[in-house]
Order: sequence, then C-alpha cells, then structure tokens
Amino acid sequence: MGERPVVTPSAGITPVQQMLASGTGALLTSVFVTPLDVVKIRLQAQQTPFYQGKCFLYCNGLMDHIYVCQYGASCTSWYKTPTHFSGTLDAFVKITRNEGVRSLWSGLPPTLVMAVPATVIYFTCYDQLRDLLRYGMGFQGNYIPLVAGGLARLGAVSVISPLELVRTKMQSQKLTYSELRVCIRSSVAQDGWLSLWRGWGPTVLRDVPFSALYWFNYELVKAQLCDQYDVSQATFSISFTAGAFSGAVAAIMTLPFDVVKTRRQIQLGEMETLGVPVKNHTSTWHIMRGIWAESGYRGLFAGFLPRVIKVAPACAVMISTYEFGKIFFQKMNLDREQQAC
Repeated sequence: MGERPVVTPSAGITPVQQMLASGTGALLTSVFVTPLDVVKIRLQAQQTPFYQGKCFLYCNGLMDHIYVCQYGASCTSWYKTPTHFSGTLDAFVKITRNEGVRSLWSGLPPTLVMAVPATVIYFTCYDQLRDLLRYGMGFQGNYIPLVAGGLARLGAVSVISPLELVRTKMQSQKLTYSELRVCIRSSVAQDGWLSLWRGWGPTVLRDVPFSALYWFNYELVKAQLCDQYDVSQATFSISFTAGAFSGAVAAIMTLPFDVVKTRRQIQLGEMETLGVPVKNHTSTWHIMRGIWAESGYRGLFAGFLPRVIKVAPACAVMISTYEFGKIFFQKMNLDREQQAC
C-alpha cells in the first residue's frame, strides 16, 4: 500500500508542544484506567490474600509498577482490607459506597510521577524519530513506524528502569533519600552500574515488540480509515478506532512476554523486599519454558481477556488525546502566524 501524500504529521508544532499533548493524554489515560486496575487488584486479593512483603503489579494504563504490601492485609491507604465482591460491577459499587469515589483512584499520584514523564519521552521520541527517518533521511515504507516505535520504547524503558528500582526500594525498605543514596552506592559497588537496570531485559522483551507492532498497525489502520472517509488528517474518532484496534492486536501478540515479565517483576520485587541476593536470577526464556511445561500455551496466554480489555481502551484514549492535542497546537500556531502577518 502506498504512502499517503500528506504533510509531516508533526509539522507546525514544537517538541515542547508535543510533550504537552502527550502529557495531557497520559493524565487522561491514567484517570480512565486506574479504577479498572484498582478493582482488578481488590478482586485478586480476595482470591489470594496478600501477606507482608508480597508484591503485586499496579498499572495505570501507561506502565506497570511494582507495589510492595508491607502490612499484610492492610497495605496502607493504597490497599484496604477488602469486603467480599461478587464481581467487577459489585466491586465498583461497594468500593464507591463504603470507601468513597476517591478510593478508585488510590495509588495514582505516586505512579504518575514516573508514568507521565515516561509517556512524554516515548511519544515525543516516536514522532521525532519517525519524522527524521521519513522526512529527514528520506526513507519510505510502512516499516518506518515499526522501527521508530521500537527505538522510542527502548529509550523510554532505559530511562525509567532505574527510577522504578529506586521507587521499589523506597517502598519496601522505607528509606529516606539519604539512606537511599547509600543503598544505591552499595548496590553499585557490589554489582556494578548494571544493577540499576535489573529487570530491564524482560521489560524490553515485552514493551519494545508491543510498541513496534502498535505503531505499525496504528499508522496503517489510520491511513486506511483516512482513505475510506476521504480526509487528509485523522479525526478524533479515526485515531480512537485505530488506537484501540492496534493496542488489542499488539497486546495479544506480546501476551506471553507480558506473563513472563509479570512473574519476573514480582520475583525481583519480593527478593528486594526480603533482602535475598538476586545475582543469579532465572532467565526470561527459562521462565517461559517452565510455564509451557506446566500449563502449555494456555499458561503463556493467561489473562488474555483482562489484558485486552485494559490495553485497547487505554491505547485508544492515549493516542486520540495525543493526536487531538497536536492538531490543537497546529491550529493555534497557524492562527498566531496569520495574526502576525
């Protein structure tokens, strides 16, 4: 399929404006998805109660975060002792009625500290790399979003990975900033600088393919929908539809890596909490072979429906808000130029 002869997608806006658009999208996505994950964790805890030192994953629609349950059944205000829930809708109703609406967004502020910057880096880098490859270096073809998406995600994961490790240490060991500095120095002296990127590999194995597939499908579907509706620029509904479809496809295709990454993250978090050395950890491929031996392909695709239900709308909200923000800034800058003339 040929490329659409349209203007540069990021033409007319600055990198700062791209950051503002992606930051707004990140906030809205988090606000939309966080209640779904809070309910999921509460239902999960009902089946398997959390014990002191146990870790679980929290996701605000943008990225995963390890959370350490420090006090058993009462994991601070983030997680309260659950009443019995008969299902998802019942959980929404009872949490809202008994604990207040704000409880559905518990745990959101701390995760936004990293999630928003990570998303800003990721989306801005993607646009810059795509435009550089396509318009700066003259490369053509549908593979451009694939390459730009993978590289942008690799960069974002590499920047955020040490911060996530630091955050987990602060949660699990209740360290002050001065104590944290000593702890990090000790870790670096013992295991080297690479110890700050512990858990980076499994994250990259899931997130980079997901990002590459997502952007490849998004740009393709968006172009096809623009052709179908005879528009030169994607509307909000086109971006939303393309984002949801692309997110669902990428989520399904990378689900085995997500299962392995979740198990790996929780293992690392609990080792950190218990003070167990994590030098000789099990490799990602070894974990995957173990899951296959235990449960077959069903084990590698565990959580299929919940992941798609969460990822697809999150991707749709994020990309449509981001595209809307870029169009807003393009129009604003164009109006300023016309007024200046």
